[in-house]
Amino acid sequence: MIKSKGWDWKVLKEEKEEIWKNPSIESYYLLNRWKSQDKKDFLDLGCGLGRHAILFGKHEFNVSCFDISTEAINRTKEWAQKENLEFDYKVGDMLRLPYEDEQFDCIYCKNVISHTDTEGMRQIIKELARVMKHNGECYITLGSKDTWGFKQESWPLIDENTRLRMVEGPEYKVPHFYVDYKLVKELFKDFKIINIRQEIEYTEKENDITESYHYHILIQKP
Repeated sequence: MIKSKGWDWKVLKEEKEEIWKNPSIESYYLLNRWKSQDKKDFLDLGCGLGRHAILFGKHEFNVSCFDISTEAINRTKEWAQKENLEFDYKVGDMLRLPYEDEQFDCIYCKNVISHTDTEGMRQIIKELARVMKHNGECYITLGSKDTWGFKQESWPLIDENTRLRMVEGPEYKVPHFYVDYKLVKELFKDFKIINIRQEIEYTEKENDITESYHYHILIQKP
């Protein structure tokens, strides 16, 4: 199993920081979905700079913030204090979540749990199942094998599903695990899969267009 490594938030350029402070589109859907189900105990797994923790905290969820990066936790804490919000904070590795069994009824993992290899992914999924309440839900995004990153032969191949990202920036030498539909079904076979979809995001830079493919997966613990 490859050693876990998180983002280096200190090297993130200031002009790009605002992107990581705006909640993702699907977080608003999940907020309303989980409120309608009377879910309250929310885990922001890989909280980054706190964009989703703050959103759910403002809507009276009991928020727990988890990240491998001390810098990320400290930045989230500073923001929450400005908003007069109180969260639980923990620094650690997703392979061993520091929480009790069946502690959370809703978990959000946006582009987070893919920062490992295949063996690590299976262990993280076991941990998710352990900390989720029965009928709890978890929203996960994973990189698709259709995306450009998986096709970069210059990036070291760790196993059949994992490459080491070799682009300068906050994700330099961070492992990236990629899936296809068949692998998604196999990984989450012990859960009720509510929805699977693959999305394409286009990024334009200097007349060059990059296509990034991700699977979005909503699961429930039966």
